[in-house]
Amino acid sequence: MTPRRLRKDASTLWFQAPFVMAMRIHEMQMAALTGKSQDAAEMNRMVTEKVMATAESAVAVNMAISRAAFGAAMQMMTGGRPSTAKAGETIAAAALKPYGKRVRANARRLSKKKS
Repeated sequence: MTPRRLRKDASTLWFQAPFVMAMRIHEMQMAALTGKSQDAAEMNRMVTEKVMATAESAVAVNMAISRAAFGAAMQMMTGGRPSTAKAGETIAAAALKPYGKRVRANARRLSKKKS
């Protein structure tokens, strides 16, 4: 399941993140051209969701690293060889998951929003 999650989150960031950025930039440009005040809630949301995603990603990466290290240590203590083949993939998936989740939600929300 981890390789699938990693592919899903990576492709989300590759394809949907530019769409979300374009929609938000378009809204800012239209607000500047029409003289309307910018949507402060959307501006605040852009900043706070990035901070939250970064914090969530950092915690998830640290947990994934701890699990991988603990698993490797347990394997070595029992006389086995640690299998670290999937550790990097698991850590990368843990790092991207919070960002992918937020980008998908923003793409859905902004595509439904009226201009």
